Amino acid sequence: MIAIIKYNAGNIRSVQNALTRLGYEGVITDKESEILQADKVIFPGVGEASSAMKYLTERGLDDLICSIKKPTLGICLGLQLMCRYSEEADTPCLGIFDAMVKKFPPKGKVPHIGWNNFKTIESPLLKGITLDDDVYYVHSYYAEISTETIASCDYIVPFSAAMNKDNFYATQFHPEKSASVGERILLNFLELV
Repeated sequence: MIAIIKYNAGNIRSVQNALTRLGYEGVITDKESEILQADKVIFPGVGEASSAMKYLTERGLDDLICSIKKPTLGICLGLQLMCRYSEEADTPCLGIFDAMVKKFPPKGKVPHIGWNNFKTIESPLLKGITLDDDVYYVHSYYAEISTETIASCDYIVPFSAAMNKDNFYATQFHPEKSASVGERILLNFLELV
């Protein structure tokens, strides 16, 4: 079973639909037993960092997420919440990745919406993906480049397009909205042992 963590964030159904298109069943849940029993866990989201962290903390999902031992994929806000801290509403986050989330400087259009390719790639999560492949982004905040960055992108500033530490993976882009490239990335995640 693939658990999709239910919390105060949008875009969860589109992840479930993407899994269905790939022939997998994703269960949307906030139940500890289902999340811990899942073969894979997905932590997606579109929303605001402080209200999302408040929701997670009130329900004990913050500690639960950090304790997961199975492959876990954060998407967009999920990646940002897996970092140490977000400038969005001065929010302490989960601290899985030792990186700060910052607001894009006002030197271009913010939010960053649309297709963009990679500047670097280094991970089994991105097997079969090239620097020329485009993925879809919607975000005003970004995770800085860190030792846990496995793919980078450049929009106004360089930022972490994807991150990995132990069993935790995350993408700032939306694989579920990134056509065949996103499907390949989701399949790579689902095939991780």
